[in-house]
Amino acid sequence: RTLPSSDQLPRALYTAAQVREFDRLAIERYGIPGETLMERAGGAAFDCLRETWPAARRIAVLVGGGNNGGDGYVVAAEALAAGLDVRLLQMGDHDRLSAESAAAAAGFTRRGGRAEPCRRLPPDADVLVDGLLGTGLAREVSGQWAAIIDAVNAARAPVLALDIPSGLDADTGRVLGTAVRANATISFIALKQGLFTGRGPGCRGDLYFDGLDVPPAIYATELLAARRVDWRKERELLPIRPLDAHKGMAGHVLVVGGAPGMSGAPRLAGEAALRAGAGLVTVATHPAHAAMLNLTRPELMVHGVATPDDLAAVAARADVIAIGPGLGRDDWGRDLLDAVLTLDRPLVVDADALNLLARDPRRREDWVLTPHPGEAARLLDTDIAGIEQDRFAAAAALQRRYGGALVLKGAGSIVEGPGQRPPAVCSDGNPAMASAGMGDALTGIIAALLAQGLAPEQAAGAGVCLHAAAGDRAAHGADRGMLAGDLIGALPRLFDRAGEG
Repeated sequence: RTLPSSDQLPRALYTAAQVREFDRLAIERYGIPGETLMERAGGAAFDCLRETWPAARRIAVLVGGGNNGGDGYVVAAEALAAGLDVRLLQMGDHDRLSAESAAAAAGFTRRGGRAEPCRRLPPDADVLVDGLLGTGLAREVSGQWAAIIDAVNAARAPVLALDIPSGLDADTGRVLGTAVRANATISFIALKQGLFTGRGPGCRGDLYFDGLDVPPAIYATELLAARRVDWRKERELLPIRPLDAHKGMAGHVLVVGGAPGMSGAPRLAGEAALRAGAGLVTVATHPAHAAMLNLTRPELMVHGVATPDDLAAVAARADVIAIGPGLGRDDWGRDLLDAVLTLDRPLVVDADALNLLARDPRRREDWVLTPHPGEAARLLDTDIAGIEQDRFAAAAALQRRYGGALVLKGAGSIVEGPGQRPPAVCSDGNPAMASAGMGDALTGIIAALLAQGLAPEQAAGAGVCLHAAAGDRAAHGADRGMLAGDLIGALPRLFDRAGEG
C-alpha cells in the first residue's frame, strides 16, 4: 500500500489545514468513520515499518495525546499481533484523548499491550516510531517534549515518523525549536508542502505515502497549495529535436560575469549552458583573464569587456543573457548590470547581480531571478531567518516585488511565477550539491532552456529539476565530494528519452 520516494508520489501538495479539511469531509460527507481512517493509517505505517526494517523485532512507539498518537496505538497493536516485542511510551495528557484515539488505545490494551510513561527510551529498540506531535503543532517545542525529541535524535535506532516528523512545521518546513530527524516518514491522505522544502527533506528521511482510500472527489474541494516537480515530468516541456537541427536553432546564450579573481564562475555557467543544449555560448568577462578563460573549454566564445560599450556588440548577437556569476559589486560589475538591464533580452540574474539589484530594485517580466536565502534576504531587506521562517511566503513576496519568475534556492527549491499557478517545489537533489559553483551551473542551465524557447517560469522549473537530477546522477549516492563540474558532465545523459533519464 505504501509508495516510495519516486515519481509515484502525488504531485499535489497541501497545507495542514487543507488536509484536516479532507479528513473532515471523509468522515462527515462520505461516512468513513474516523476510527476507520486511524486504523488504515496505523496499518499502512506498520506495513511500511516491516517493508523498511524487516529484521526488526523490538519496537518502541512514542505517542502523544493527539490523533498522531492514535495512529501510534494502532501501529503498536499491529506489532503485537505480529508477535513483535512492543514498548508503548506515552507523552502528554492521555485522559483527554479523542474518541478515535481512545478506541485505538483500547484496541492496543485488548491485544495485551501496556502503556508506560515516556521518561527515557529503551536502549535495545530496533525501530522507534514517532507518533508524538502531528500537523497541528503551532508553537515551539520545549520542556519534556524537546528533551524526548532530542533523545530520539541521539538514539542508535532508526526512526519512522507518522504523517510528519514531530516538531516540523507542516506548512513551511521550519523546525519549531527542535524536530525529529526521521529515517523515514509515512504521510497520510495528502502530502504536506513543508515536507519538501527548508528543513523538511532533512527531517523526513525517505518519504512514503498512503491516501487511506479516501474518495478522490475530496481533493477537488481545495486548490493545490504547491506542486511537486521533478525532471522526469519537466523534461516533457522540451520538444524532441528534428534530425536536421543546427546550432542556430538552439539559441545563443551570453554569460556576463567574472571580475578579476572570479573567472571560474562564468566559465562554469557557460559550460552548463552548452551541456543543457544551448547552440552557442559567449562569455563576456573582465579583460584581465579573458584570453585564458576558454583554454579548457574551447567550445566557449570569450570576449573581454572593460566597459558597457564593449558589451554592446556582443550582446546584440545573443538570444538570452545570464548575468551575475563572479560579477562582483564594484563599478565594473555595476556598470555592466546597468547596461544589460537596458537591453530587450530575456535575462537570468544571479549572484552579485542580485546583490546589486537589491540596492536599486527593478521589475521585469522577462527575467528569472535565482537567489539563495542570503541574496533573497537582501532583495527583501530582511535577514536569512526571515526568509527561512516561511520559504513559500518569501518566494511569493520576491516574485511580487521583482516580477518574472523566481527561484528560491535551497533544499526543496521553490519556483514562483506570475499568475495564479501554485508554486512548484523540486523534490530531486541531494546534500552533495552543497558545494561551490552549483549556483553558477544552475544559471547556465536556465539560460540554455530560455534560449531553446521555454518561457521564464517553464525554464526556471525545468532548469531547477534538470540541475537537481544531474546532481543525483553525478553523486552516485554519496553525500559529499561532488564538484559542480561533475554535475555539469552528467547533464547530457538526462536528455536521453529512451533511457531512465
